[in-house]
Amino acid sequence: MNVEMREELLNRETAHAAMTALASVPIAFEVREVLDPTRAERGSAEFLGSAEPIAHPWTKDYDAIPGNHPVDWSAEFELSGWGLISAWSEGRRLGSALIVQGVLAIDLLEGRDDLAVLWDLRVVPELRGRGVGTQLLRAAERWAARRECRHLKVETQTLNVPACRFYAHSGYELLRVSEHVYPNLPDEVQVLWCRDLAATARRETQQPARPENREPARPEGGRLAWGDQ
Repeated sequence: MNVEMREELLNRETAHAAMTALASVPIAFEVREVLDPTRAERGSAEFLGSAEPIAHPWTKDYDAIPGNHPVDWSAEFELSGWGLISAWSEGRRLGSALIVQGVLAIDLLEGRDDLAVLWDLRVVPELRGRGVGTQLLRAAERWAARRECRHLKVETQTLNVPACRFYAHSGYELLRVSEHVYPNLPDEVQVLWCRDLAATARRETQQPARPENREPARPEGGRLAWGDQ
């Protein structure tokens, strides 16, 4: 499947239409298991291994929470300057990522100019787990890096086990697990993940140097001594 990434920098005139388009992709998922917040202090591996199935799976829809639908965000935040990245294929929106940076009103940004937050990431249900989310996540990282952000932070919850596994697998470090963050959702526990974009960029630019001015040693059969090239 050929996927095209399209970027949009929001302003006051485009924000409402952009959020309507974002919401056209469902974000709901089925809660089948939950993570144990008390295991977080032992590291992400121990935390992710604590998932326990629940007796009665149920559907969680963040957009259904009052005031949390994308079209409601402009009433609380100035969306100008937020970045919207969308994945398209054959004229269809497959998913989107919304990134914010430099907004003092958002506590997750800690008042820092070198920190961005992945505010929203969603993929159509039938394509989840097929790589579209990874492409959107990497595009969001590039968006943040171009704006000289050193870190990208993501918020999830202990009941969103697939998302927690996704971010850990994508190179994000477990930053913090906090209870009692959501007054209207007392049973939900916040999980924060963060990726060091500066360190990632350094690793990607440090390519191993090949030996100069000599031919590689070739063992019997002509296979290169330093491996497949």
